[in-house]
Amino acid sequence: MLDLTKIARQMQGISQHLAVEAVASRQRLERAQQILQQAEIQQTELVQQQQTWQNRLAFTAAVPMEPLNTRISPATPPYYHTVIATDGSQIAPSHHEIAYCYLINVGRVMLHYGQSWHSLLDSLPEVFYQPEDLYISRQWGIRTEEWMGYRRTVSEATALAELACSWLDSLEKKAESNRQNSANVLAMVDGSLIYWFLEQLPQEARDRILPPILAAWEELRLAQVPLMGYVSASRNTESLNFLRLPACPFPEPNCFHHCAVEETTIQNSKSKAKNSKSKTDPPCQIFEPLRDTSLWGSLLEPGQRSPLWRSSAPILEDYGIHKIYFCYVHVGTEIARIEIPEWVAQNPAQFDLALSLMLAQVQKGYGYPVALAEAHNQAVVRGGDRARFFALLEQQMIKSGLKNVGISYKETRKRGSIA
Repeated sequence: MLDLTKIARQMQGISQHLAVEAVASRQRLERAQQILQQAEIQQTELVQQQQTWQNRLAFTAAVPMEPLNTRISPATPPYYHTVIATDGSQIAPSHHEIAYCYLINVGRVMLHYGQSWHSLLDSLPEVFYQPEDLYISRQWGIRTEEWMGYRRTVSEATALAELACSWLDSLEKKAESNRQNSANVLAMVDGSLIYWFLEQLPQEARDRILPPILAAWEELRLAQVPLMGYVSASRNTESLNFLRLPACPFPEPNCFHHCAVEETTIQNSKSKAKNSKSKTDPPCQIFEPLRDTSLWGSLLEPGQRSPLWRSSAPILEDYGIHKIYFCYVHVGTEIARIEIPEWVAQNPAQFDLALSLMLAQVQKGYGYPVALAEAHNQAVVRGGDRARFFALLEQQMIKSGLKNVGISYKETRKRGSIA
């Protein structure tokens, strides 16, 4: 039980710390705005400098694909359109339950606007209990709980592509006018399309996660359905890291030479940023811990987007034609990071359509895309659902003739406290 009386004594110190930090954050933001103005003038030279010295940088900086002073308001969304979204949840495995297994539940949503089609809101549950599902990850030192999360990412991408493609296939059987009215489709996922966790996985484990995701994205590309990742409250600093180039006081941004950065065991160039260390903060790191959203929040008006950037995350070298671009959009309630594959970024019509439909979703959802919110609601596994799942499993085990079916004594004691 939480003792609020004891916590109250610490609140004054927390508030004083936050007040000091707010002043420091404002100063860092002003400095970033000044350097951004400088970078706008030198953008071409800075991009060339980044390309020349990228193997000697101790940080990951995105590449601007448009002028840094770009501020664009997306067009009005088309009246007829469809938005498709998926999200996932799970029941984690536990040795204290009646059986060691886990469940992944993928929520699916398809919302039609300006059309007479029925919307879809449902979920696809899948139970994993085979030894290859439960223990295969241990050969790579990955806990089953972590592996479950990776498998959930695959299930979300696969379900999204299947739903979008099946919907477009069904339109082929309908009248020509209906196909034209329903051609505006957006596929959305909650969170980043850059799967940073893959960088830490061995290649064999990575090959079981990334290829099926990219295969699903390829289906969307061939179906000409733009894909978008919506990141709320992003903590990314990729665009701010680009400003470390003009902030560098040395003739060239050679971090390993000028900033006492030592290259430790480096197996390939993709891991240099992760395997570098410095005894002191480099002089270009004057924004930490400022985030991209703070900078663009001070520059964008509601409805505007920032310049388009190409991410330089090392894992994207494995993405092929699906490398990730991003921009920041003032959606009215927050600064959202919007991520899209390369094939969407290089198609202005698809990109503009995706942004306009995203903003419409945020407005309908009162600050957050309604399709993503509903996909989450369909996917989430609540306490009652979890109890019913294990009750159903217990019934099936008893019917199969198994004996001594029950939870551990520890779990029993925790559920029946006498305190």
